[in-house]
Amino acid sequence: MPDSPALPFNPAGIELDRHKGLSRQLYQALRLRILDGRLASGTRLPATRDLAAALAISRNSVVRAYDQLYAEGFIEGRVGDGTYVARLPQSEKLSTKVSTGFSTGLPTALSTKSTNLPGISSSKVIHSGALQRLENNHLPRPPSGPPKAFRVGVPAFDLFPFDVWTKLNAAFWRKPDMQQLCYGDPAGDARLRSLIAAYLRSSRGMQCTAEQIVITSGAQQAISLCAQLLVEPGDGVGIENPGYRAAGHAFAMSGGRLQGVPVDAEGMDCAALAACGDCRVAYVTPSHQYPTGVVMSLARRLELLAWAERTQGWIVEDDYDGEYRYTGAPLAPLAALDRQGRVLYVGTFGKVAFPALRLGYLVLPQGLVEAFSQRRAVDVRHSEVSTQVVMAEFMAAGHFQRHIRRMRRAALSRRNTLMEGWPQRLAGVGSLPAVSAGLHLTVSVDSVARERQLIEQAETVGVEINGLSNYWLPDSATPIDLRAGLVLGFAAVPEPAIESALARLRQVWRV
Repeated sequence: MPDSPALPFNPAGIELDRHKGLSRQLYQALRLRILDGRLASGTRLPATRDLAAALAISRNSVVRAYDQLYAEGFIEGRVGDGTYVARLPQSEKLSTKVSTGFSTGLPTALSTKSTNLPGISSSKVIHSGALQRLENNHLPRPPSGPPKAFRVGVPAFDLFPFDVWTKLNAAFWRKPDMQQLCYGDPAGDARLRSLIAAYLRSSRGMQCTAEQIVITSGAQQAISLCAQLLVEPGDGVGIENPGYRAAGHAFAMSGGRLQGVPVDAEGMDCAALAACGDCRVAYVTPSHQYPTGVVMSLARRLELLAWAERTQGWIVEDDYDGEYRYTGAPLAPLAALDRQGRVLYVGTFGKVAFPALRLGYLVLPQGLVEAFSQRRAVDVRHSEVSTQVVMAEFMAAGHFQRHIRRMRRAALSRRNTLMEGWPQRLAGVGSLPAVSAGLHLTVSVDSVARERQLIEQAETVGVEINGLSNYWLPDSATPIDLRAGLVLGFAAVPEPAIESALARLRQVWRV
């Protein structure tokens, strides 16, 4: 029996929608009344037949609702005495009072309205140092909707052989290897790692093995792992300026002090990097500098490697779109020239397949592989298995190499369409550069004000253009108007869409 009188149960206030699940509605109604105190601890509930009759529903619906409440501990049965709102043991009773003034068992003063929930500030949960770093170094939300001209960083994934991928995926799930469905190696699927190593040896001249590769959830996770394991709070990190801001964010979140290093016609200025004095890590995009499009010269590559050897520093090489080379073979990366084990190579499938794939990899000096695998396992244990297995089969069957050739031809054609139709004699805008690699190009503008005007006008006709000024560090010494430019991705949409976008730009820019 209850310790003291409780409010009687009145089912009259329970309203049920006859077109929806009745047992679920009844369970929710009773649970709500227990939580907000209308059904106090110790209140006797009607027998299932009586409540069913009172609500004009089937007894089975009431039984199912009661069963769920029993399972969650909201109600309890007493042999020969019926069903009651649950009471806690005396030692666990709370001193919460309801309107009758009697002590209750279950805490019955919980608010069930979201409007009553207190607004908890992030500053009350996340320690101030981490919160400040996050506020200054978070990634913007990606553009919504399907790709359109001239979205940056998006390949021609409308050409991806989804029919082939679907068949390979279905084949895996029809008869999966039971071992592959267990917890896996945090470094990734062994076969995929082996095939990536073989691909890099043949296409990039990298003398790497499968044991040096760690699979990641895209290039961004690979960069973040480098930041977490190579950088102590306060360490200097040399990053290209202008450059890939998301990489800078990753290093800053690990406590690195970002040192913007100028980029000229040969790539990162290694003399300026050396002048920083205390950089432990240099992050570079040598095959196609992001966003200027500069290809790092051989002299600079050797100079950068010499810097790493001399200072015992590390080079994080992001080869994000190295497959796209339009004159000659893809250039050998820094990692292929490295003889001291100072280069960590970041690769991704996102630029040859589609960004949502979230499949990338690191090629590491042998001595770093175990630490990187262990660190990654703390976050994600291991990568999702089917994507790795299907990609391995996609590569082994020759689909990958054929797809790369097709993507390279498509990107070249789309590049040519953009360059041939680009508005000429556009006030305040420089001439288009030669584009020998990559998926985007950058054209100079004489002021940030003009840059923003052109971008805003493009937005009115549904054309996406990035401003070069957004790629610079906020404390850059370069005068602000020398940071202006337009960054244009040319691979995201087919040629007719590019031509249509160019026609709209000519109209809104009045060329």
